[in-house]
Amino acid sequence: MKTRRILIVEDEEKMQRVLEIHLQGAGYEVVKATSAEQGLDELDDHQQEAESFALVLTDLRLPGMDGLEFLKKVTRETPSLPIIVMTAFGSVETAVEAMKAGASDYVLKPFALDDLILTIEKVLELHALRNENKQLKAELGRRYDFEEIIGRSSRMAEVFDAASKVAVTRSTVLLGGESGTGKGLLARAIHHHSPRSDGPFVKINCSSLPENLMEAELFGYEKGAFTGASQSHAGKFEQADGGTVFLDEIGDVPLPIQVKLLRVLQEREFERLGGKKTIHVEVRIIAATNQDLRAALEQGTFREDLYYRLNVVPINLPPLRERKEDIPQLVDHFLNKFAADTGGTARSLAPKALDKITAYHWPGNVRELENIIERSMVLSSKDVIQADDIHLDPRTISTAASDDIPFLPDGMSMEEYEQELIREALRRTNDNKSQAARLLGLTRNALRYRLSQMGVDTPQ
Repeated sequence: MKTRRILIVEDEEKMQRVLEIHLQGAGYEVVKATSAEQGLDELDDHQQEAESFALVLTDLRLPGMDGLEFLKKVTRETPSLPIIVMTAFGSVETAVEAMKAGASDYVLKPFALDDLILTIEKVLELHALRNENKQLKAELGRRYDFEEIIGRSSRMAEVFDAASKVAVTRSTVLLGGESGTGKGLLARAIHHHSPRSDGPFVKINCSSLPENLMEAELFGYEKGAFTGASQSHAGKFEQADGGTVFLDEIGDVPLPIQVKLLRVLQEREFERLGGKKTIHVEVRIIAATNQDLRAALEQGTFREDLYYRLNVVPINLPPLRERKEDIPQLVDHFLNKFAADTGGTARSLAPKALDKITAYHWPGNVRELENIIERSMVLSSKDVIQADDIHLDPRTISTAASDDIPFLPDGMSMEEYEQELIREALRRTNDNKSQAARLLGLTRNALRYRLSQMGVDTPQ
């Protein structure tokens, strides 16, 4: 339980007693001091306690060290401790000076004691919210820290080294690598470690935007720019002003939009669709692609000048098959993550199950590994997940796989094996088709088609 102890620094004995009685009646524990010097001693005496004081209530007119100097000293030594100052009605200027020096709020004498309690509650509530916000930001920071991206292989060490060096600069970054290698997570980590980390991080998936909507989505539009534009709209670049724009799948941007992107990179300016006013933004651009942009240059589908503007600092994330030494750590991470998400107990993989996973080619990279681990945990009730609980695509199993790790159960065809997996997924999800499709890594339509091939009726 949080402390409700308040330090009152007040030299008038009668006023001090009234405050003590009223605050105790409101459920607070009270410690009294008749001077700033005594108040500092009380703070020192309680500093070893886990939670010493919730708040300080001090008069500004005190013998010896005055309340303003006391306030400044406490704020320097304990900046997180809320302080409310009390001052005479005719000393508003002094109260304002106290607020500039770090006071959380002030009350003017004479004041109603109930109003004082309301002020104290308001300050404590705001202080709690600020602390919570700090904790959330710290947690978010840990989530996007380089150290939180799983991978201690030499290949990933090179990636982290390059990313940490470029993060503190304004340079444009081009992230390369296959789908599922973690480009989005690395982009967020670069933003988090940059000087603009307090600014927005705006992600744009260029492959998911139709060409006729992409310009309006990126650069915004003015009222009446097209049918249905009933009001003006700020685009993603405006929304990201002061922060970072992450252009995922940059290779899918059509040539006409590439011209406007080039201008943003060069001049940091653009016009909204249907607008004439030039808008200036201060953004850092991180782009990512799983395509060979040099091949796109040769094919004429990607502008050479835009490529070189984007490719200032290239960082390529290796596929999982090229950093298999990271697989055990990734597996442990996903096992613990899903156990925490479901409230279950942590489970482990049998040695042969880990061998089977390590031998796999992983065309879907880390994202596919995460899905496979989740699927195995759902479909298996064992504390130790066995090799036959790990269902992989046999077409991509590495030829280096051990002979004693079978692709299929003996005597079972691929079609029979697939049907058995589908039945098991439906059983585990109580015939919920959407959940079963997710477990199997299929779309609902793909699952419906397979069920129809099995002779199972499925409602549309």
